[in-house]
Amino acid sequence: MRNRAAARMLTSASELPPYLEVLHDTRSSIPPNTCCSRMAASLILWPEIPGRLPASNFESMKILDHPTIERFRNALVFFGIFILATLLSQRTAQGEIIFLSAGNLTDALRSVTPVGIAALAMTLVIIAGGIDLSVGSIVALSGVVVARLLAEWHGAANAGLHIAIAISATLLVCTLVGLLNGFLTACLSIQPFVITLASMIGIRGLALWLSNNERIGLGVGQDAPGVFGAALSSKATMIVLFGALSLLFLAILNRTVFGRYLRALGDNASAARHAGLPVRKIQVAVYGLSGFMAGVAGLLIAARTTTGDPNAGIAMELDTIAVVVIGGASLAGGRGGILGTLNGTLIVGMVTNILGLRNVDFNLQLVLKACIIVLAVALQPSKRRE
Repeated sequence: MRNRAAARMLTSASELPPYLEVLHDTRSSIPPNTCCSRMAASLILWPEIPGRLPASNFESMKILDHPTIERFRNALVFFGIFILATLLSQRTAQGEIIFLSAGNLTDALRSVTPVGIAALAMTLVIIAGGIDLSVGSIVALSGVVVARLLAEWHGAANAGLHIAIAISATLLVCTLVGLLNGFLTACLSIQPFVITLASMIGIRGLALWLSNNERIGLGVGQDAPGVFGAALSSKATMIVLFGALSLLFLAILNRTVFGRYLRALGDNASAARHAGLPVRKIQVAVYGLSGFMAGVAGLLIAARTTTGDPNAGIAMELDTIAVVVIGGASLAGGRGGILGTLNGTLIVGMVTNILGLRNVDFNLQLVLKACIIVLAVALQPSKRRE
């Protein structure tokens, strides 16, 4: 009865939330102005249609769910950890705070850049109601493929062309792996957790097989492997690349029809199908993006370590998921954002950095990070956790 009432009250597309207006623009088997279309829209975003539910149902969460309060809370957590890290930081002989030094801050940002880049795509996957456990294995595959192409293939005329071909081929392979994950998830109707778990195991095995279970060294020098390592491992390159990709994904999520589709799919996949959204294409595309971004992260790790390591990226998928969750995304899908993910990335980077400066045991660092993740989820409004 509640959904019927919502369908009657949604008399025009202008009453829908902004990112569901696409439902009325879609030329599908369901006419956009029919009651069914409006009902599908109400099913997808029922809690976010203002004034359509009794105030008593949402009175308790009204304050926590206000966008201004959410932004303030995220900023408060960030600056709180920043101040705490400053207070706990060691000092130099001249009394300078090590944590606040430009070199340390850029080092911290560079160290978390691969996780942050992979987390950008993971944000879209989670918003769409999925999960990708194969990220770490794709990172390893990326490093092995680019290392083999750079160190063992010599068909290019010069170092620049050699590097360009190696990077392009590596990203193509990683994107294809991601597309395969999306295709299997969409067409076999199997939970993405299961598909990507199997992919995680299989791709890790492929990386180990391609490298003969050994690290492939890139070395240093003026040849293609050396130039590749020097160019992609610099602070400027990694930080600028991270910033550029963040802006790109921010635009994709907030300024494109694809981003609106992702949110609609994550809110209610069944209603999205009935509304005529290309659900399978969306799933394939978002997992393809995840594979591509994991490939980029793998390139950066390979360049920084000057090796193609088949064991790289172990448990990295958990780090990326943690960053997205700390940023406020809901694992149930439909909610999250790139700015929140960036905030989560910086928080994890600061925590890792200050624990390293204090020489905290690595195993204890894992325990502390786990506590931070639980605390971050607990601070989310109840609507996000449901």
